[in-house]
Amino acid sequence: MKLIQHKNTETDNKHVGYYINSKWKIIDDASVGIIDILNLSEGEIEDKYKTREVSAINPQQVLFPIAYRDFMLYEKHAINAAMGFAKKYLPNIYPIAKLYKKIFGKPVSKLCPSARYYKYPIYYMGNHLNIKSDMSEIKKPEYTEELDYELEIGAILSKPLKNASLQEASDAIGGYVILNDFSARDIQIDEMQAGFGPMKSKNFASSISNVIISKSSINERIEDLKVKVLINGEEIVSTNSKGKLFSFEEAIAYASWEEELHAGELFGSGTIPMCTGIENGRMLKPGDTIRLEVEELGSLTNTII
Repeated sequence: MKLIQHKNTETDNKHVGYYINSKWKIIDDASVGIIDILNLSEGEIEDKYKTREVSAINPQQVLFPIAYRDFMLYEKHAINAAMGFAKKYLPNIYPIAKLYKKIFGKPVSKLCPSARYYKYPIYYMGNHLNIKSDMSEIKKPEYTEELDYELEIGAILSKPLKNASLQEASDAIGGYVILNDFSARDIQIDEMQAGFGPMKSKNFASSISNVIISKSSINERIEDLKVKVLINGEEIVSTNSKGKLFSFEEAIAYASWEEELHAGELFGSGTIPMCTGIENGRMLKPGDTIRLEVEELGSLTNTII
């Protein structure tokens, strides 16, 4: 799919971009809104962009990435989520874990990530064909009673990589989006305990913002942006994007280790701590509208049906 993304009207950030012919192009100072380029050649797009002869499209259309990897770069989230799972689904373990943390000031080892987590940026491969856009409805799967959200930042690759250095990985990041990694928590714990996954707990839907902010406009601050989660207009959590164990550059370089990466791939940061119901206690139900806000990147809103 070839689609230009609209400017962020909330922050008046006009850095937008599009993906065409296996290349990401970032446009600075775009004064146009959403631009329909689905049936245009690259030359036609540039000509129409210059003359502003463009046509509007449905704002719910979304750029589908050609692949989707979701990392878990926040150690604090990994530990908080493990405690949340224990509280919900392992009632015999949770009191012991809570007492252990109170006495020793650290979580019990069984609720901490494995040694490999601290050595390499781990990730799972999500279903890139089930990614929804801003203002889209998200259907709660019939098999879950514990529908959750996860506020993340997504990086989009602008050119191919393999065995990349940190500088090469950095140079290949075209821009950033807001990502909501929806999760069926009651299914997730069952799948993960089976020794494989996640599968049905994740791949039914994710969503990304319709706004792509170019790396050049935000990269120096990407590690320290204010973020919020709001459900039905109520602020659930307000925090920031600090604290990743690995940077986007380190994560993408690792993903390229003896593996070809391609322009148009999406990489999730993993959940920013406390920006998910398994940590803060507020799950989703049909009728809820969830809005994720990230400073400089705008917002992402979805309604649960």
